[in-house]
Amino acid sequence: MKIHIDIDCFFVSATRIKEPLLLGRPVAIGGRSDTKIFNKEAKNQSVNLENSGSFVPTFYKAYEAKDDDIDAFKDEDGRVRGILTTSSYEARAYGVKTAMSIKEALSLCPHLIIKAPDMSLYQKLSHELHEFLQTKIPLIEQASIDEFYGDLGGWVEDGDVEDFIKNLKNEIKDVIKLPVSIGAAKTRYIAKLATTYAKPFGCRVVYPHELESFIEKIPVGEFAGIGKSMKTKLLSARIHTLGELKKRRGTVESWGAYAKELYARVCGMSDDEIQTEHRRKSIGISRTFDPLYDRGELERRVHILARHLSFAVLKLRVIPTVFHLSIAYEMNQKSHKNISLCEIFTEKKFDSLCLSLFNEADVYKRLYVIRISINCSSFTRESKKELSLIGFHDELKMHKLTQHSQNIREKYGIDMLKWGSEL
Repeated sequence: MKIHIDIDCFFVSATRIKEPLLLGRPVAIGGRSDTKIFNKEAKNQSVNLENSGSFVPTFYKAYEAKDDDIDAFKDEDGRVRGILTTSSYEARAYGVKTAMSIKEALSLCPHLIIKAPDMSLYQKLSHELHEFLQTKIPLIEQASIDEFYGDLGGWVEDGDVEDFIKNLKNEIKDVIKLPVSIGAAKTRYIAKLATTYAKPFGCRVVYPHELESFIEKIPVGEFAGIGKSMKTKLLSARIHTLGELKKRRGTVESWGAYAKELYARVCGMSDDEIQTEHRRKSIGISRTFDPLYDRGELERRVHILARHLSFAVLKLRVIPTVFHLSIAYEMNQKSHKNISLCEIFTEKKFDSLCLSLFNEADVYKRLYVIRISINCSSFTRESKKELSLIGFHDELKMHKLTQHSQNIREKYGIDMLKWGSEL
């Protein structure tokens, strides 16, 4: 059987390990796009190249004790800004939800305790749990900072799975101090679904003969892989639950290959192997800020974002060949531009490329900009693209200079060396 392990309210649970007095109280972790990255004074930026994703940024401001209350989320005018990355079950009882604005959350629960994120602590605990699980299960896959999959096949008999995961759950709480919920089933997709119904701090095993009754009344939107558009399509076909989806095979499979695969996953007929190692296929950086019109300042911010992303690319020791820049404007307008380039990666060239992409993507020049995102993907180790030999030797010289800059930044900080255009 496959199992899915999910840490309950991870960021809150991690904070409670440091501050036990928060146990039993409504707590939420705030998150705010770190616009201080654009300030001219040096920041204490840290880089995470593992398990980044939703609410787990690649670049984040190092945690400082003075930032652990509501004041950390007030701007210069005293307005409370930012959204919640997670909240405790005590807070959820008041209607507080993930991705809700802090201001709205406080209106629902005035005594809600807002804590600043501590990414270093989260990474440390996640790593400890991963290492612990590797001593208990032969094949373990880390899917995100707070999610793991395991394969018990040939290790634990199906009849013993329930006792095994209950003991595992309790051991994790005793050793790592984190509450987890665990789901088990024949496939990883159903195991993940089972975890949802095991929360909080519970276990749920779905045996093959129980699958049909288990999924019968579960809303389609709760299944991983059914996004907004697929959910809308299913509802328009009067398919509201996974049980109804299972009975409408012909309808679902007629929508194409993805829908056909989705049907197989819901019915427990499709599965993926546990991957003990993941190779990153892309990396990006983005920042949301107050509406800004000044194109000169926007270009300066592109330089800063490019410098940070260049640092991460060089740290990963990869050569990206696809570059993407997107702009979000006020009034819900968006624009983007991308380019493929098979050449040695250097910081100077990347900086110029990002600026060029920004100017090409900036098609709504009368509108204020609220977000800039840059992404690098299709690394040469993943793709079959070959690097261009045109100007290869000159590029190697520039690459050496880039590497010297990288060494200085790794030793003294990302902000130790800046482009003159940032100042």
